[in-house]
Amino acid sequence: MEEVAVRLKDQFDFTIVTAKLRKDAPRTGYLVSPSPLAGGEGGVRVMRVGLGRPIDKWLFPFLAPFAVRRVRPQIVHAVLESFAGLALVFSKSLFRNAKYILTCQSTNTSLLVRLMHRRADRVTVISRALSERALRYGRADALLIPNGIDGVLIARACADFKKIPGRILFVGRLEPMKGVDTLIRAFARLFPLTQPSLHGGEGVHLRIVGRGSEEAALKRLAKDLGLAERVTFVGFVPMPQVYEEFAQAQVFCALSRSEALGNVFLEAQAAGCAVVATRVGGIPDIIEDGRTGLLVASDDAEAAAQALESVLTDQHKWAILAEAGVANARSYDWSGIVERYAEVYRSLA
Repeated sequence: MEEVAVRLKDQFDFTIVTAKLRKDAPRTGYLVSPSPLAGGEGGVRVMRVGLGRPIDKWLFPFLAPFAVRRVRPQIVHAVLESFAGLALVFSKSLFRNAKYILTCQSTNTSLLVRLMHRRADRVTVISRALSERALRYGRADALLIPNGIDGVLIARACADFKKIPGRILFVGRLEPMKGVDTLIRAFARLFPLTQPSLHGGEGVHLRIVGRGSEEAALKRLAKDLGLAERVTFVGFVPMPQVYEEFAQAQVFCALSRSEALGNVFLEAQAAGCAVVATRVGGIPDIIEDGRTGLLVASDDAEAAAQALESVLTDQHKWAILAEAGVANARSYDWSGIVERYAEVYRSLA
């Protein structure tokens, strides 16, 4: 929503309604974007509802409709079919004078999602997997508009930082659905490649960027497998600094058990990483196996290890996958994606 609003603020008058979540967050303000092409500060008003506590995400569906009624917009655009989707349902009952758009971005929720699809005037989805679900819910008119990436900032990071041979990167939430445990087990099978005699004297190393409920368990797993010195848990890295991690990685690997699309795969491609991922959800939309990356079955540590070894030991194969990935990622730059949302807004205004 941030990218769409700040990039289209000269064409439309946006107000973003979100949950307050923290006591120090102001009730109202203006969006600040890290992208030099997204318009910088100003122009996009933000309204925060709630008590300033984590419970605000649960209160959001009930509080947001009152903010909608105060703003009295022509269009209400709900992004993510969970809390925002439920806010759409309640808002449409409270304020009927607007047109309602639902953007679906998750394969991990089902509660009242059918109702959200039916109440929306227009539905957009970010992957074919979500298009198929929308069709089951009676929305044959769902528009496929993927999420985008900020190619300018990624290119800037790649100009400032060089690839580190043998570096494998994961970026994401440390939750069961992300399959980081499978990644660590796959990495353990690469033990011969971790020796300092390989890859410029450093050996193969895994960097895990992100936080989540599985962090402690994953650290124990790495230690139990004797990988404590070869696996680095970096913690959370904000954007755009996280692009420095992509720029320095030779290989990006995320072995998700479910994924609606996965922007991290696009960001990794744009940064020139060879990508290893699972054949689930919307990932095959952006990774063509053997051409723009390598796909394996979820929960298959052995297959993942073989894929990783193939790109770490074959420089020619790595270069081909990385080059094709960069070319593929160019078509997902936000500068083009947001114009497709602009067409949707115009069609409803």
